[in-house]
Amino acid sequence: MASANHPESGSLSGYGHGSRRILIVTGLSGAGKSSILRVLEDLGHEVVDNPPLNLIQALASRAGPNLAIGIDVRSRGFEASRVLEELERLRLLPDCVVQLLYATAEPEILLRRFTATRRRHPLVTSGTILPGIEQETALLAPLRANADLVIDTSDLPSPELRQLIETRFGSAHGDGLTVALMSFAYPSGLPREADMVFDARFLRNPHYDPLLQPMTGLDEAVVQYVKSDPAYPAFFGHIQSLLELVLPRFVAEGKKYATIAIGCSGGRHRSVTIVEELARILPKAMPVGPMMVLHRELARKGLAPRRWAVPPQDPSQDLSLQDRTV
Repeated sequence: MASANHPESGSLSGYGHGSRRILIVTGLSGAGKSSILRVLEDLGHEVVDNPPLNLIQALASRAGPNLAIGIDVRSRGFEASRVLEELERLRLLPDCVVQLLYATAEPEILLRRFTATRRRHPLVTSGTILPGIEQETALLAPLRANADLVIDTSDLPSPELRQLIETRFGSAHGDGLTVALMSFAYPSGLPREADMVFDARFLRNPHYDPLLQPMTGLDEAVVQYVKSDPAYPAFFGHIQSLLELVLPRFVAEGKKYATIAIGCSGGRHRSVTIVEELARILPKAMPVGPMMVLHRELARKGLAPRRWAVPPQDPSQDLSLQDRTV
């Protein structure tokens, strides 16, 4: 899930404008902060993890155009109030865009990750881990409340986390609104990064046709079956009309990234068909920017890697990194 507390800073839209960009990355231990920093480093950011807080200003003054600084409870001199003070001082720098990214996850997920890796929680010297998670959550609460972007990695696999960071922070200046069209299955959970969600479960389900069940919405037989539902034309037309209304307004507001999610029961047939049709029609209907297609459930089974329906102009968003995990 991505949420914004400072809309004026473009928290859901990459960096916005400015010749220098500084991203402070913080969050709960085990929530993916290190993974996020590794992706940012791959994208060309200078990355410094856990510097003493009194060195942040010096790092910012000597950094190149893209700097990512990791800060958490292990950082020397850590106090949430001090981090916020340093953040405000950074925002006074001329021609500089500064943002705070916060990584979180549900306590049971964090507990499971620590148990699986046998890592020690930084706030627990002995005994159970859960009290340390609760203590850290309380210590970092002011940072979460002031974050420009909150990413919940509870059910976000490593490739999808990489995709999210690549697309939002991979381009220094951006080339319009980047739109991600995603199909998904409701039983597997709502995409936490989705800005708009449409439910296609009321359409006739090809799953119950023995010939169509093993196919996907990438197969023409399934496409024709889904489109033959009497409600399909009106449903698709309403989605298209709404997106043609909303997406240009996103562009006008300076938003750089939007995820449009279409869900169905299995994420294989109806939602895939609609996403593919949107990817075919939307680029002709409006000038946005890059447009990505991701079929979440098919991708998890290795059936359909994400792809660009409209490629980005910035080579830093190239999908050559798509199969790497973090």
